Amino acid sequence: MNSFLDYAEIQITSGNGGNGLASFRREKYIPFGGPDGGNGGNGGSIIFVGNKNINSLRDFRNKRIFKAINGGNGGSNKKNGRNGDDLKIYVPLGTEIYDIENNIKIADITIEGKGVRILEGGKGGLGNTFFKSSTNRAPTKAKDGKKGDKLKIALDLKTISDLSLVGFPNVGKSSIITKITNSKAEVGDYAFTTLNPNIGVLKGDIEDYLIADIPGLIEGSSSGKGLGHKFLKHIERSKFLIEVLDLSCKNLDELKSQHSILIKELNSYNKDLPLRIKLVVLNKLDLCSFKDDIVGFDPIKNCGKISISCHNNSGIESLREMIEDFKL
Repeated sequence: MNSFLDYAEIQITSGNGGNGLASFRREKYIPFGGPDGGNGGNGGSIIFVGNKNINSLRDFRNKRIFKAINGGNGGSNKKNGRNGDDLKIYVPLGTEIYDIENNIKIADITIEGKGVRILEGGKGGLGNTFFKSSTNRAPTKAKDGKKGDKLKIALDLKTISDLSLVGFPNVGKSSIITKITNSKAEVGDYAFTTLNPNIGVLKGDIEDYLIADIPGLIEGSSSGKGLGHKFLKHIERSKFLIEVLDLSCKNLDELKSQHSILIKELNSYNKDLPLRIKLVVLNKLDLCSFKDDIVGFDPIKNCGKISISCHNNSGIESLREMIEDFKL
C-alpha cells in the first residue's frame, strides 16, 4: 500500500467541562459549615500543529476519531477539578482543514510549530461556593460543565515547496531532482514512476531551496483524468515552476505539442500557474535527434531555457546554478 496520503476525513471532539459540586463543610464542632463545592475543570481543546518532519497524512489512514480529555469534577473543600489536557494533532505543513458539513476552510497549517485551536474545550461548571452571597449563605445550586464540541473535518495536504518540476510522465523529473538535490526519488523508464510528490533540498551558497517533483501530468489532468486534481493541487503553493520537456520525441513539432498540452492543462486548472514558469528544461539531450532545431526553440518569452542529460550529467551543474540565481 502506498504510504503517502494527501487527504483524510476525521472526527474530532473537544473535552467536556467537569461538573461543579454542591457540598458543605462538615467537620467536628462545625456541623453547619458553609458551602465548599469546587468548580469543574475545563475540557481539553483540539489543536493542530504543523510539523516539517511529516510529509504525509498516512497517520490518519486507520485512526480517524480523536477526542481531548474531559475536565475533572469539582470536589469538596473548594477543590477545583483538573483541566483536561489539550489534544495536539501534528500534521504536515501545507495541510488545509475543512468543516465538511458546511464546506468551509477553517485553517491552513503553514508555520512550523504553530498551533491552531480548532475546537475549544467545554467550560467547567461552577460549584456552590461560587453562588454564596450575603442573601444566600447556603446555596445548593451547582452547575454541570459544558459538553465539548464535535466536528467532522477534512484534511487536505498541498505540498509546500519553493519550486516544482512539472511535465508529462517519464520526462525525467525524478532523475533531475535526484541529480540536483538530496532526494532519493524512485526512477524508472515507465510512466507514473512517481505516485506522490517527492521533496528535495538544493543546498545553495546563500540559501536552500525546496524542490518538489510533482507526479506526471497527462492530457485531461485539469478535468480529473488520471490522477488529475490529486497531482495538480500540489503545484498551487509553489512560488515558481520548472517545466520539463522530453527531447527523446521524434521531432520539434512533437516537442512543441508537449509544451502546448502542458500549458493548456496548467491554465485550465489555475490560470496563474503558467505565469509561474521560471525555467524550461529540455531533458534527454543524449537521445535528441533534432539538436539543431532546438537552438531556436523558445516556448516562453523572457523565460530561461537549458538542455540537459541526466544520463551523462550534461548541463546538470549549470541547471543548479540557474536555480540558485532565482530570486525567491
